[in-house]
Amino acid sequence: MVDIAAARPASAPAAPAPVPVAASVVTAAPAAPSVRRLAREIGVDVSQVTGTGPGGRITQDDVKEFAKLVMNSFGSGGQAAAAARPAGSGPALPDFAKWGEVERKAMSGIRRKTAEHLSNAWNTIPHVTQFDKADITNLEAMRKRYRGEAEKAGGNLTVTAVAAKVVATALKVFPQFNASVDAAGEAIVYKKYINVGIAVDTENGLLVPVIRNADQKNLIQLSVDIQQLADKAKARKLSLDDMSGGSMSISNLGGIGGTSFTPIVNWPEVAILGISRGAYEPVWNGTSFEPRQMLPLSLSYDHRLIDGADAIRFLRWVVEALENPFTLALRG
Repeated sequence: MVDIAAARPASAPAAPAPVPVAASVVTAAPAAPSVRRLAREIGVDVSQVTGTGPGGRITQDDVKEFAKLVMNSFGSGGQAAAAARPAGSGPALPDFAKWGEVERKAMSGIRRKTAEHLSNAWNTIPHVTQFDKADITNLEAMRKRYRGEAEKAGGNLTVTAVAAKVVATALKVFPQFNASVDAAGEAIVYKKYINVGIAVDTENGLLVPVIRNADQKNLIQLSVDIQQLADKAKARKLSLDDMSGGSMSISNLGGIGGTSFTPIVNWPEVAILGISRGAYEPVWNGTSFEPRQMLPLSLSYDHRLIDGADAIRFLRWVVEALENPFTLALRG
């Protein structure tokens, strides 16, 4: 089960029109340079802000209050385009037809929503990504040994299923990863439930169904749930509820390839685990090199809530759990 990096939203091509300098001067919002600089830094269009200062002048507090209103308007549905930026305000594309034949297709509904959601996540969250590798040689032997049992139950004991169990357990140990940042309310929301999102690549685009109460399910149950949700996603039968309420998501590209990538956090979550293709590498065992199957991992997180030290502790916990599955029973 894999995902594909979502495309960034494109603007409809149109002939660029010059903006009259005189008009921009006349309609400029009354604000000091320091206020305009603050607005640029936090992504607010100062022309949309109502000033409360003398003569309608815009203050820094006006800009901050407008930004809070914008953040609050997002709600839990993940609307993407920031209200502080007018719709369709991206730069116009050049006329590519001048250089050769082109074909223009409208975005599908799923692709458009994916682009909007990920644009919002990228613009809202200060992303940091850390990388590590897990030695899954022993895990792969165990996974192949019990794969048939999962298949009899209607599931597929994949690395994604194992990772879902590991992440669900890790969220108990690191509760700050099972949270959301309420910027408008200046608070942090800690969730008592543990739901894990699984990114699924479909012909219709990227979808992220959610496994409910993943911490309460064994590997067989998780394998069945993931298979059923993947089938629903590919059949375009997922409901909005199937894709809502996640604690943290997993994006596995290993079935396609690649050595590493930087997944975008699935807002309003604060972290996402990326998995790339495992490969055999020579590893020093203290006396000699031996071939071990190493799995590349990428952890992207919201730096507003999670510090680098906490992130690497979380990632190392995940690595150790994958390398020593007994850790799940010992600490989970």
